[in-house]
Amino acid sequence: MTTQPSTQRADARRNRERILEAAVRAFSEKGAEVPIDTIAKAAGVGSATLYRHFPTREALVEAAYRNELARVCDSAADLLADNPPDRALRLWMDRFIDYLAAKHGMADALRAAVASGADPFAETLDKLGTALGTLLHAGAEAGLLRRDVDPLDVGFSLAGLALVTSAPAHRERAGRLLDLLLDGLRHKTAEPAPTPEHPIGLSR
Repeated sequence: MTTQPSTQRADARRNRERILEAAVRAFSEKGAEVPIDTIAKAAGVGSATLYRHFPTREALVEAAYRNELARVCDSAADLLADNPPDRALRLWMDRFIDYLAAKHGMADALRAAVASGADPFAETLDKLGTALGTLLHAGAEAGLLRRDVDPLDVGFSLAGLALVTSAPAHRERAGRLLDLLLDGLRHKTAEPAPTPEHPIGLSR
């Protein structure tokens, strides 16, 4: 009995996903020079299968990074489908921080890939800007978030926050800072100015 082409394609997709997940872990934990055979073994595939998908180490590094980027960006729509826009944005922020942690862990491998001529970051800003723009627009339309916010400003704010809380011991602090950032993005109704007859802090 022959294997149907659709089954072969599904198996190939699963193998590819397992390889990419194993590559992110390996490059993050063991550095850029981790043996390819080690990644294949961790993914539960043979080295030949890995090389069929990714003929070079640089191709594997680039694909692993792009897969993490796509995963966090594509999650914006799913989060909006299941949550109010402000809650969806807050949950997405957590995923973005995790993505940056993976990127930081892969720094050596990414630098080596760039040095070889690869450009794993080519679509990063566009994809992140689109994901954040989708979340911010939904929040603004719902009257929950401000309309005057550049999505990339939020992205750079998140990157800076992640930089100063990158240690695992600071993850709780990162959560508090994300709450503060979200609070600054919320739409707030302007409070009426005090009248001259009733200045703030004084009674009649």
